[in-house]
Amino acid sequence: MEKTIANTVLKVNEEGYLTDFSQWNQEVGSAIAQEANIGMTARHWEVIAYLQREFKNEVPLSIRRIGKSGVVDIKEFYQLFPMAPLKTASKIAGIPKPVSCI
Repeated sequence: MEKTIANTVLKVNEEGYLTDFSQWNQEVGSAIAQEANIGMTARHWEVIAYLQREFKNEVPLSIRRIGKSGVVDIKEFYQLFPMAPLKTASKIAGIPKPVSCI
């Protein structure tokens, strides 16, 4: 499938996650965040950068792992991304939906 995000035609799956991480940039991430009603701050971008690093290192993501990351605790993670935090943050980061997410 294809979807136009931030004036760019991107490859996405049926749930709207990018299927080609190389198409991601901060402008795309901001547009996805806007669709999710999330106003991105420097703190949001720190968490997104962490998720992307873990993805590139092939580390499976889960809420528990993020809480133990030292980057953000679980309470703050839910404050930054209130609705389905890991799914939403992963989508903004341009990475696949984590296996731990339903």
